[in-house]
Amino acid sequence: MKNLLADKIYRMTGADALVVTQDDFRFYLTNFESSFGVVVVDAECAKFYTDNRYLEAAKNFCADGFEVLEYPRGTSLSQLLKGYKSIALSLLKTPAADYISLKEAGYEITDSTSAFERCMAVKAEYELKNIRAACAAADSAFCELLPGIKEGMSENDVAALLEYLMRRHGASGTSFATICAFGANSSVPHHETGNAKLKFGDIVLIDFGCKVGGYCSDCTRTFLFGDDKKHGEFKTAYDRVLEAHMLVKRQLRAGMTGRQGDAVARDLLAKYGLDKYFTHSLGHGIGVNIHEYPTLSPKGEGVLENGMVFSDEPGVYFEGEFGIRIEDTVTLKDGKVISLTDSDKSLIIL
Repeated sequence: MKNLLADKIYRMTGADALVVTQDDFRFYLTNFESSFGVVVVDAECAKFYTDNRYLEAAKNFCADGFEVLEYPRGTSLSQLLKGYKSIALSLLKTPAADYISLKEAGYEITDSTSAFERCMAVKAEYELKNIRAACAAADSAFCELLPGIKEGMSENDVAALLEYLMRRHGASGTSFATICAFGANSSVPHHETGNAKLKFGDIVLIDFGCKVGGYCSDCTRTFLFGDDKKHGEFKTAYDRVLEAHMLVKRQLRAGMTGRQGDAVARDLLAKYGLDKYFTHSLGHGIGVNIHEYPTLSPKGEGVLENGMVFSDEPGVYFEGEFGIRIEDTVTLKDGKVISLTDSDKSLIIL
């Protein structure tokens, strides 16, 4: 029997064959991680071609409904697809050289990107199970990290310890490069973790996540390493960001657009004159990739549905001074927000 998910996406494209070469889309269909492979789905069957490095494992662990075959040596992609007239590729992810080669070979090409985005946005139960496990690993690791943070540690030291702990709690790796920022470095939303040393009274912002079963978690916590009584403005701003974060959890509903979800947090921060310091979107979809559809931003017109997983991450950033971000991975169930990461979000002072 042909793989049902692959067949669904194939039929959405209207092409003679769906062709997938990208690691993420290929994993989404096959549930098998590899650095090389080609999925070809047509009206009759779903085939997964790979090389000898993966062949044995793919035959044992590839999702049901795929015929696993060795990729013919010396065969180009256009030769592999001989016999089809029209093919569906992700134009967003296909290298230009591959696209040009296929066009020159005479194939009619349609774009499969939107079909993947729509299907990947609403998670199946097995996907939610993996995401929950990744969130649990991240939560547990963060809680275990806190007593291990000591003065004089570098940002890299703290990030490395957290990544180790996430693996200790079952993760296969990180969702992205861990961001750890001390003091004024926290004002850069995507600070590059470095060698800054932790001092008493420093603000600490850590943006982290891990993978379980190929699926991501995403979480950010901001806290103080000791209270030097010089952080009144920070503490007030922290309370406002936390208020926005929790308001999203109470008010966001299935059926709202990403723009409306973003406005819940942005309008609350505007009441306190902080919206101009909220310089990124409220959230993004999370799944096989750390950034997926939907987008919760002022331009996000996609409708939020039950089964979607995304971040709730309002933040404010004062250049050269400090930044605050409070982020959970959440999902929609029965129309309401359910938090999947849920370690303590009240202001922690170590």
